[in-house]
This record gives sequence, C-alpha cells and structure tokens, in this order.
Amino acid sequence: MRNTAKITTAVLAAGALTFGLTACGSSDSGSSSADGPLIVAASPTPHAEILNFVKDNLAKKAGLDLEVKEFTDYVTPNTATEDGSVGANYFQNQPYLDDFNKKNGTHVVPVVTVHLEPLGLYSEKAKSADALKSGATIAVPNDTVNEARALKLLADNGLITLKDGVGNEATPADITKNPKNFKFKELEAAQTPRSLKDVDAAVVNGNYAIEADLKPAKDALVLESAENNPYGNFLAVKKGNEDDPRVKKLAELLTSPEVKKFIEDEYAGSVIASF
Repeated sequence: MRNTAKITTAVLAAGALTFGLTACGSSDSGSSSADGPLIVAASPTPHAEILNFVKDNLAKKAGLDLEVKEFTDYVTPNTATEDGSVGANYFQNQPYLDDFNKKNGTHVVPVVTVHLEPLGLYSEKAKSADALKSGATIAVPNDTVNEARALKLLADNGLITLKDGVGNEATPADITKNPKNFKFKELEAAQTPRSLKDVDAAVVNGNYAIEADLKPAKDALVLESAENNPYGNFLAVKKGNEDDPRVKKLAELLTSPEVKKFIEDEYAGSVIASF
C-alpha cells in the first residue's frame, strides 16, 4: 500500500499483554510532539486506506503532517497508543475498546466515529444460512466483543438463541437453543476468512472480509444491519490527547464530505460512513 509503513505483529491473547510489546519500538517524539507528524496506527483495510486518502488528498492543504502505520492485529494499536509509540489509532469500536481498557488497564478514548463495517456470515459450502447442514462448524472471532457480536448476528437471524441479557460477553456457553447442533471454532479475528476452506461457515469482521476479496454487501449469507449499530469504528487517542491540534484536524478531515464520498465510491456498501 503506497505511503504506508507496513507492520506485521504476532497475534497475542488480550489478557497476556505487556505494554513493551509494540510494532513501533520506543516512543517517537513525532507522535507526542505537536510539532511532529501525527502517527496513526490502523488496520490495513479500510482504515489505512481511508487515512491514506486523507494523507494524499486533504492533509497537506489542511497543514497536517500525517504518517500511517499498519497493524494486522487488534491488540498492538492500543498498546502502542498507550505507550506513545503512536499518537492515535483507527481500527476499533466502543464495546471492544471498553473491554480492552478494562482488561489491560489502558486509557484509550474515542475522538470521532468514522464508519461501520458490517459483520457477516460467509461460506464456501452453503449458498444460504438455512442451507447450513446439521452439525456444521462455524468459525467465530475469539476476542470477547467480536465473539459476542458474531453470536448475536447468528441469533438475530434465527440460527441460535442466546441467554437473555448476555450482552457483549456472550460465548458459545450462553447458547440456549442450537437446533442444528452447530459447532463453533474460535479463532483470532484475522484468521476467520482463511478458515473458510476448513469450516462450513465463518463470521468475519468487515475489514478482514474486504482484505480477503469478499464483498460483504454481496457475499455474506447474513449481514449486520447498520441501523442503531453500536459498532462504528473511530479515531482514538490516549486520554489527555483529545485536544492535540493534529488530532482535532484529522478528526475534521475524517468526517469531511470528501471522505464520505470516498467511502461510498470505494466500498459500495461494504463500509458505511457513520457521519
């Protein structure tokens, strides 16, 4: 991806983190000084693509020096933001961040919500959700919030029933009715699209679906509704940095008409602007 420093990180369990583990190394003065570039950690698709659109088309005119760094997991962007290796991140939703901060003692806060990536159920073996066979294995993300979100998607479409009030901590143990006796394979979120050859179906986050050349609006057997959806993705910073002039400027650019048009033209409903 042009103008982007790409970083591959090991996938780690969220409960076993140390803040020294980042893909950026030691703190960069550019991420903490208002005179330096604003370094933003982002998932490759669509977050880094949206940021690079801003960088290539809007940032210079607005006087913003923007640097985009890609991460392939859902852990390191927050630890890097916490320790100052980057000045901000753009990859996550509120339930995930609340859970992450609680488990890891981090102090990352949202700045502005930019878009929604609908979660979808995909299969190479069935052409509809109803066609999934009895005893089918379904891969789901293994982090707390995305697993609950995946199970809720299945429940909302009548494939399973969940315990009342289970919320954002639902696991397969909270399934009260499973008419087709589905089995669940819990995987790191980035692995779910790659598992499609080995399982009967997989619930895949929107960004990973797009990276795998899946078209959520077309290919998903069932797809999250955008209406009243709490899983919008936002720009986030360490608490106390919300008033950084660079962050404020980026927040304005990310919610500009130009970015909205880019999202609509580039992703054709697979990513939905939330502003």
